Amino acid sequence: MHRRAKEDSGYATNHGAGRNPSLDLSREKLPAMLCHAEQILQALDSYRREGIFTDVVLAMDGQEFPCHRATLSANSAYFRAMFAGGPKEGRQDVVDLRKIPAPAMGLVLDYMYGRNVVVREDNVEGILELSNLLQIPKLQEACVDFLEGHLHPSNCLGLRRFADTFSIPSLAEKSKRVVLDGFVEVSRREEFLDLEAGELAEYLADERLAVPKEEVVFEAAMRWVRRDAATRRGALRDLLECVRLPLLDPCYFVEKVETDKLIRASRECLPLMQEARKGCLLGNEVGSPWSQPRRFTELAEMIVVIGGCDRKGLLKLPFVDMFHPASGQWKPLASMPGCIKSEFAACALKNDVYISGGHIGSRDVWMLSPKLNTWIKVACLRKGRWRHKMAALLGKIYAVGGYDGFDQLDSVECYDSFCNTWTAVASLAEAVSSAAVASCLGRLYVIGGAVGSSTNTEKVQCYNPATNQWSLLSPTPFNLRCMNAITLNNLIYVVGGLLKKIFCYDPRKDTWSEVASLHGPLKREDKGGSQSPETRAAHPPLGMSSSKQKHLLLREDCSKDGHALWGGPS
Repeated sequence: MHRRAKEDSGYATNHGAGRNPSLDLSREKLPAMLCHAEQILQALDSYRREGIFTDVVLAMDGQEFPCHRATLSANSAYFRAMFAGGPKEGRQDVVDLRKIPAPAMGLVLDYMYGRNVVVREDNVEGILELSNLLQIPKLQEACVDFLEGHLHPSNCLGLRRFADTFSIPSLAEKSKRVVLDGFVEVSRREEFLDLEAGELAEYLADERLAVPKEEVVFEAAMRWVRRDAATRRGALRDLLECVRLPLLDPCYFVEKVETDKLIRASRECLPLMQEARKGCLLGNEVGSPWSQPRRFTELAEMIVVIGGCDRKGLLKLPFVDMFHPASGQWKPLASMPGCIKSEFAACALKNDVYISGGHIGSRDVWMLSPKLNTWIKVACLRKGRWRHKMAALLGKIYAVGGYDGFDQLDSVECYDSFCNTWTAVASLAEAVSSAAVASCLGRLYVIGGAVGSSTNTEKVQCYNPATNQWSLLSPTPFNLRCMNAITLNNLIYVVGGLLKKIFCYDPRKDTWSEVASLHGPLKREDKGGSQSPETRAAHPPLGMSSSKQKHLLLREDCSKDGHALWGGPS
């Protein structure tokens, strides 16, 4: 990028600086006490140009630069080490620096001798490279500041490589951030197609990648592979592992991904396609980190709060609201249909919300479609239930146990959303109501619960859908009802009720452990004597208490064009 130039040419001084955006490295106004130092530098610079008292010559690119060893050593640790003895150059009158371009050296010498130097887009990399070699920190910092101030999607990839080559962490990190923030534009540039496979995978896997939807990431990866399919097809699997395939629109996945010739020809990609199909069918239930929306995509996970009562606990409320954790904002959704409900069951399946029960003997089941923001009545339960729980497992919903007004129930029903039907499955080993229920690693876990009006159980019941059988596992270290369970990273966490601690169950080891202590139980006794949960998180709108509310996790399309939710539940 450098052209040959004489030491006193416009390349090395202020002349012609207006042709490019530039940073003037003029020294700041010095106090009067330092004017003497300025005069000394000016005198030395004059001696250098006239060849007076010079004691070494720097030779490069067919040019020679007479200099003073003391001045070079005072500015550069590289020259200081060279002239201090040891290397043969320390005793030579001429030092041959063959790999250093003369124009850049002229600029650096001007800086060393106190002259004003102009850094421009066409010389900054040469000055930075040389200041890094000669170990001149201040000049290096000025060049890095200049480059960071001129970062743009059109040059960020090249500057990231440059920064990695010369070990400049701040420039490397800021360049990477520009790549991530402007990925849509960066991925369309020719330089993007010249990335190494490892570099591209690093960008695609980054949580901070700013894309409106995951289809952009997939298309960028495939565009890179097709640039040289013969040699790059071997990297296809590694790149697709960085694409969050479960987040692709199901129609797009079927029409564009599964039919792609390169993907179909790759046996290594088959497990990824199977996992992605599972994601399309089950939503976020698969639990893979690649089924979580990226931080800066137009999708965002939301918490949906259903029902509850007023702060005095007297009035049951039908309201449904959605909370955005990142922004701290609430948004109302369609209120629950039918009569006011209490102690109903709720769960999410493929980003739709299902509720059932709500009073003794109720068989009604309703589905909230976030895309339509409307409640739709679906097939009724085979048996009326109250104080039961529902959970999604392998693309189906299970309604577990409950109370019919006389006894706890041991019956379990399974809902198929494709057929809109409920079918009976194997009954619980022990009838329970108000238990904690969660799915994990392809099985359903029913934890604790009530077995009588004042009796609870510590049993853990596990359902295997492959064999349609229940089994008993290690009991809980507590004996309670009205708790909640959630699955995270293949572990089940139990909280709520009168628990003052959070417990964790590992299904693979069949062991319990205590993971955290709370300031107090998340339930209280109201005036009527019933137990009701109480949250200490952000307050719902409309003055609602969180008593008997159901909390679910959904995704919202945060694009400006709409507010539809899609994807899978957490």
